[in-house]
Amino acid sequence: MSFATHCSSYSYSTSLLQSHPIRPTFLSLHANYDSKRFNTAPRNHRVIISAAFDDRSSNLDSEIKRRKVVEHVCLVKAKEDLSEEEENDMLDYLYTTQYQMGGVVATSLGRVSGPNPEHYTHALYMRFQGKENLEKFYENPFYLKVLKDHVMTYCHGLINVDYESEVEDDMLSIFRKGEEFNYGMEFVLLISFNEGALDNLVEHALDSLQSLVLGFPSLIVQFTQGLNFSPSSKEYTHGVVIRFRSVEAFEIFIVSKEYKDVWLYKFQPIVQKSLYVHFSVDPVGTNIM
Repeated sequence: MSFATHCSSYSYSTSLLQSHPIRPTFLSLHANYDSKRFNTAPRNHRVIISAAFDDRSSNLDSEIKRRKVVEHVCLVKAKEDLSEEEENDMLDYLYTTQYQMGGVVATSLGRVSGPNPEHYTHALYMRFQGKENLEKFYENPFYLKVLKDHVMTYCHGLINVDYESEVEDDMLSIFRKGEEFNYGMEFVLLISFNEGALDNLVEHALDSLQSLVLGFPSLIVQFTQGLNFSPSSKEYTHGVVIRFRSVEAFEIFIVSKEYKDVWLYKFQPIVQKSLYVHFSVDPVGTNIM
């Protein structure tokens, strides 16, 4: 898969940004979703962005205590005539699922910004303490009812990707809490490596991406990646989730020469298929359902 194809949805989104000069942000792409009732912080929040590489980042990272977490990504394809009321109903129920079971430590969701080749329209991200919590989630009666009555009623396709990863062992990083996580852009990259790709080449590609991310601490809040172990979806072998500090940070990184080179030289030769989607994240209040 070419890098040009990989970035095509971003190019389309950029053109949409230029057509909305009043609010030049990806948030305008899902204005129909009533996100105002989730907001608890001022809308004029901005992050000063610097893409300078810090050589000390990799050394510091090796000294940081890490903790294993399990990441769950669900992408859905909503029907074309989905109404605002139906969308709100679906997203509200998906979000409140975390309060009906144990082991969920973080959640984000939203409407996918821009087109993608698989036509996914909405994304749900959840973090679990461990694999046993994820297994219980899939079997939870409340979740199964939400899926049946409030998701598949409005959608005609769904894919799950689950993987184990590590994050910094502190409460804010594990639970994705604090000011750094209030705003931003969630970037989900799903990858299927060629069957004949050597394990060391796959590992080297993923390590190269991780090293690159560590070089952009002013753009990126958190990065996780891992081998997909979802029993229901084997279309992709690996998953990556990157939380950017802002829409602007996402824009800088995705068109950077460093990211393009990593994808072109490390990933493209061994990738059979890839898909990436991104969606905006707003502060979450208490007025849900």
